[in-house]
Amino acid sequence: MDKIIILIGAPGAGKGTQARLLDERRGIPQISTGDMFREMKTLDSPLAREVQEIMASGRLISDEITYRIVRERTSKPDTAGTFVLDGYPRTAVQAEQLEELAKEQGKEIQAIEVDVDRDELTKRLTGRRSCPICGEIYNIYSKPPKVDGFCDEHPEAALDHRADDTEEKVRVRLETYDELTKPLLAYYEGTGRLKKIDGTGEIEDIYREVDELI
Repeated sequence: MDKIIILIGAPGAGKGTQARLLDERRGIPQISTGDMFREMKTLDSPLAREVQEIMASGRLISDEITYRIVRERTSKPDTAGTFVLDGYPRTAVQAEQLEELAKEQGKEIQAIEVDVDRDELTKRLTGRRSCPICGEIYNIYSKPPKVDGFCDEHPEAALDHRADDTEEKVRVRLETYDELTKPLLAYYEGTGRLKKIDGTGEIEDIYREVDELI
C-alpha cells in the first residue's frame, strides 16, 4: 500500500535533509508546505488568490486553508504513489484532517520522529552560517570553514548568520515547537504509527534507519 510519510522533528533536527535524500535516492517526492506557500504567491487560481489576500493582510493561514493547499498539491500526478510530507501536519487538528486525505487517496500514514536533544539543536541552529554566493552551510561547532567567517569556495564572501539563529530566538522556537508538537506525537503514538529515530548520528546512518522503516 502507498504511504504518506510524515517526518516530525524540531528546527535543526535534519528532517528536511532526510526528506531530500528520500526524494533523490528513492524517487519519493518531498512535499514541503514552505514550498507550497511560496508557490501560492505566484499562482492565479481561486485558492491562490485567497491565500495571497490572507498573506497581504498579515493574518495566519488557517488549518482549513492549509489542508486545502496540501490536498490540491497532493492530487498531482507526481504524488500518485508514496510521498513525504515536510512541515505538515503541525497540529493534532491538521493530523485529523490528514486522515481524511489518506482515506480519500487510499494510502496509509507513517510518522517518523527525528529526535535530537535540546543542547545539540541549539548548537546546530546558533552555529549555522551560510555563504551568500553558493548557499553552502557551515557550522562553527561541527563544520567550521577553513577561515573563520568566510566561505571555503568563495573566500571573498563573508558568511551570513540568520537573524533568528540567536540563542534567545532559538529557545523560543524550540519551546513553540514543543508546545505544538506534543499533542501531534501523542496522536500518532496513540494509534501505534509513530517510530522514533536518533537524529544525532551521521546523516548516512540516519538515512539508513529512515529507509529501513519505510
